[in-house]
Amino acid sequence: MAPLGASPDYLGYGYAALLGLGGLMGGIKRGSTISLVAGVGSAVAAGYGANRVSNNPYDINPSLYTASALFVLMLYRFAKTGKVMPAGIVAALSLGMAIRYYSFKL
Repeated sequence: MAPLGASPDYLGYGYAALLGLGGLMGGIKRGSTISLVAGVGSAVAAGYGANRVSNNPYDINPSLYTASALFVLMLYRFAKTGKVMPAGIVAALSLGMAIRYYSFKL
């Protein structure tokens, strides 16, 4: 699958926004500073990657690495806790994004 060209990576920005929103909700709802920092940090990394892909569709490494790392981490959390929310959902979204970015290489 070929990249879409030099258009904005709307899916990447949406993914970043969901990560940030999830971190914010975890920080507020549970009072977890770690959830807040990890969610916002992941969102910043994903947003940076989406910006790089928007400028050059072949510059996928930051996005691919972020999505892959989150997939592995959240899959581990899901296996450990069995909680679909948020670990299972973030793992599934991250897997989808990693596959999407990897397909840009093909």
